[in-house]
Amino acid sequence: MRVLVVNAGSSSLKLRLLGPADELLAEGDIPAPRAEVDSRAVADWIAGAGTVDAVGHRVVHGGERFRAATRIDDGIVEALRALTALAPLHQPKSLAALTAVSAALPHAPAVACFDTAFHATLPAAAATYAVPAAWRERWGLRRYGFHGLSHAYASRRAAELTGARRIVTCHLGAGASLAAVRDGRSVDTTMGFTPLEGLVMATRSGSVDPGLLLWLLEREDVGVGEMAEALEHESGLLALAGTADMREVLTRTDEPARLALAVYCHRLRAGIAAMAASLDGLEAIVFTGGVGERAATVRAMAADGLGFLGVRIDASRNETALGDADVSAPGAGARTLVVAAREDLEIAAQVRAVLS
Repeated sequence: MRVLVVNAGSSSLKLRLLGPADELLAEGDIPAPRAEVDSRAVADWIAGAGTVDAVGHRVVHGGERFRAATRIDDGIVEALRALTALAPLHQPKSLAALTAVSAALPHAPAVACFDTAFHATLPAAAATYAVPAAWRERWGLRRYGFHGLSHAYASRRAAELTGARRIVTCHLGAGASLAAVRDGRSVDTTMGFTPLEGLVMATRSGSVDPGLLLWLLEREDVGVGEMAEALEHESGLLALAGTADMREVLTRTDEPARLALAVYCHRLRAGIAAMAASLDGLEAIVFTGGVGERAATVRAMAADGLGFLGVRIDASRNETALGDADVSAPGAGARTLVVAAREDLEIAAQVRAVLS
């Protein structure tokens, strides 16, 4: 089965056509600012890519209803549209991509693969916010978690490479999150009701004291729209170092850059330890995503101080790691791996499972 994987990112629409053995047959990135998708460009790319037997769409939010990949029909599309309020920055672009690809491939079966679905296995203790029950019941307030397709692939790949059963996966890119994975199931994660919770990211704040936000809203006349813009697009590395690019942060020696890196890695290291606690131990850490795969300094700083969990990195292996690599020091009690992010493989696998 030749599967077209459609991944609507923050600035582009990524298209990957995978063959029956998951070989990459064609790939393309189409500019897609905001929630706009160029239908003609999509149709032209598909026309030149060759036969497509099925389509897999990455959808960020599945809400409480969608706990596994689901074949798409008109009813499903409307259900996904109804979830837009839960992911207003991501869901519209996924829906726009779905519309464009469906117009070009009207007869190809399509499957929605959800970033939240991998975390549907979170136990109640990890998924529940300690807010009034009436709020939780009326609005479905809970910790959903995100980056599930990446965490699912990275944890499965780590298990294949090491046999580990208790794994912390670190998806570090423009967005960043951790997951505690036991026997292939997510039991804890750092993102919550929205992708704002948890780690420091490129332009997102990560977790902030809600009292601080209430103080700004009530006493300093900061508007809700201004606050949302700041937390999503003006915080994180950008707020600390003046750049959202970790590569630039790592090349600089000025105080704002040093502070940004220290804050980023402090939150990352603390998060890894918390995930290990949820697992009652640790057998492997996996770094994936643009920063996770390419920033050896971030991996080293994250591992420093985690020796009590058995984590030790070999400096030479860490500096030269390419693709899937084991960067553990000899004799380390927990393995440290770098795994190339392959959400496309995870999506293709889910498509084949649904359509089989």
